[in-house]
Amino acid sequence: GMIRPNVTLYEEILPHAEWYEANYEIHNCDLLIIAGTSLTVHPASSLIHSVNDDCKIVLINRDETRFDNKVDLLFHEDINQVFSKIEV
Repeated sequence: GMIRPNVTLYEEILPHAEWYEANYEIHNCDLLIIAGTSLTVHPASSLIHSVNDDCKIVLINRDETRFDNKVDLLFHEDINQVFSKIEV
């Protein structure tokens, strides 16, 4: 039979339950880390508009995005380089 990964593929509709949960979680978070995306693919890129006014946003992407001036902390670096510098 056909084997299908448990992911949403490009141009497929996102599952409604997961979409609403993502919006809820992002609206209620204190810190949102966005990593490795140009924020150009819709509708996922619109999730950034769900953050509340108190939420801090960290954006990690090698290239500039249209949201660079809307975040609290910006890294124009490779994700691996940024995360390798974080000590837990």
